[in-house]
Amino acid sequence: MTDTAGERRPAGELEASVLAALCAADHPQSAAEVRAAIPQELARTTVATLLARLHEKGVVGRAPGRRGFLYFALEDSHGLTARRMHQELRQDDDRSMVLARFVEGLDPADEAELKRLLEGGGR
Repeated sequence: MTDTAGERRPAGELEASVLAALCAADHPQSAAEVRAAIPQELARTTVATLLARLHEKGVVGRAPGRRGFLYFALEDSHGLTARRMHQELRQDDDRSMVLARFVEGLDPADEAELKRLLEGGGR
């Protein structure tokens, strides 16, 4: 999938848009309703595929509707980002090095927030 400039979209952009639409809705949504709510111009079948993948990942729930499934968010966009971070971490054998490099790349405010959270400061 590419955007109008012919460049590849950032990983997770479409999933994030779909999830944001589900989070903003006040009731479960069909693929057509989600398609109408996102800024990207996608085929309904593409949106249905994204919804099915999010369901397989455990990020959205679904219930039978009149014509297909109705989807609802189980996690917000922050939960989806955290899930992707965990997936990336699991893909490397040296988790300590990955975490060290991650922390090295944080700006001071993010580093302070991470430290606060690790010390039990909560959300």
